[in-house]
Amino acid sequence: MIVAGIDVGGQNVHIVIKKDGQILGKGVTPTGIKKAEAVEALYDQVLKQTPISRKDVERVVATGSAAKRVSFANGFISDVAADARGVIKLFPNARTIIDVGAEEGRAIKVAPDGKVLDFAINDKCAAGTGTFVEAMSRALEISIEEMATIALDFTKSIPMNAQCAVFGESEVVSLIHQNISKSDIARAVMDAVAGRVGSIARVVGLEIDVVLVGGMAKNVAFIDSLHKNIEMEIIVPDDPDYMGALGAADAALSGVLE
Repeated sequence: MIVAGIDVGGQNVHIVIKKDGQILGKGVTPTGIKKAEAVEALYDQVLKQTPISRKDVERVVATGSAAKRVSFANGFISDVAADARGVIKLFPNARTIIDVGAEEGRAIKVAPDGKVLDFAINDKCAAGTGTFVEAMSRALEISIEEMATIALDFTKSIPMNAQCAVFGESEVVSLIHQNISKSDIARAVMDAVAGRVGSIARVVGLEIDVVLVGGMAKNVAFIDSLHKNIEMEIIVPDDPDYMGALGAADAALSGVLE
């Protein structure tokens, strides 16, 4: 059976096409303002990676904050359920999923069968999202990639009190004026995000195995900060930002939507 999973997030669209459980093609593109057009263009692009055409795809399931923009979807699944399905398929021993993307940070407790037992979500405007880190990188006048690298070279821990991007930027500027190094400021940002996310995870209850997904799972400094905050080992899958799309594809294959 050929299926597609489409995750339309606030920053990016991820698409996975699978045949009999194997990935035929996948791709990512910025969501942009015209979300429906971005989905259509990426879907065609991913199909070109495969020997199939649109008519060969038997079921399409969408997830993400703008899932309803996928006009050709046969069904929809929540972000939380998609994460749970995608992770448990790859890591059967997973019991806690932490997903930190551009818009939200969430923690999910899952049962051995992948059923969602509980979850908690971070406020969109607060520290604990990729957008917060992006805003702080602009204040530091460096890329997110450079920020992640230099944050590993911090020499001292700097507390950061801001809970939203607006006040966070002001705090970063203030720290710069105090001649605090960019490495220490970058680490303070990662620690702030990890602290927020760690608090959310404790609400649902931290149990091993802990799996980290979403775009921030590609940020090595954030992973290090989160590891120290929750004091537990963290599993990061390959392509952690595709987990929602993989979960949606699994839902399409099973025909069970949540």
